[in-house]
Amino acid sequence: MPRARRTTRPEARREEILEAALELFAERGYRGASLALIAERVGLTQQGLLHYFPTKERLLVEVLALRDERDTAHLWPHGGLDALPAIVELNTQRRGMVQSYTVLSADSVTEDHPARDFFTGRYERLREAVAAMVREDPGVVLPEGMSAEDAAAMLIAVMDGLQLQWLLSGGDIDMTGVVRGALALLRRSP
Repeated sequence: MPRARRTTRPEARREEILEAALELFAERGYRGASLALIAERVGLTQQGLLHYFPTKERLLVEVLALRDERDTAHLWPHGGLDALPAIVELNTQRRGMVQSYTVLSADSVTEDHPARDFFTGRYERLREAVAAMVREDPGVVLPEGMSAEDAAAMLIAVMDGLQLQWLLSGGDIDMTGVVRGALALLRRSP
């Protein structure tokens, strides 16, 4: 008697692949997590995985989007600006993902990079969201001539720059503490 073949809806299979890739990119980084390894984790061949995600770059972009979606859902709605250190703290637990993000975001500045549109849109949305948090925070006192949009760009630059320094220092930088300090500077009375 033939074995019953397991069937999985394409949407469920895509989600399963994204989950496996998220775990492996976080554990091993982008370069250390091969498509073959990701495919193996979900019971597919590499060719089968490529049916769902035609390139490794496309898979990583979708994993980064999933990570952003989850971070936003869990941390942003309730925390205002105080969600930023919480996100940074969460990132200290996923070094491989931070490394992948840092490398891919830097690479995406080239015109033909497959993740360029993702990062361009991501930074636009992030600046808008953080600027809204700055405007809504009653404790924030911006220096003369600084807009909420400028403050948002500065906070994002601090966070991304800290990630790079943290990676290069082997984790010796207290990213969460520095982000809390940057927020304290914005909340100081003039």
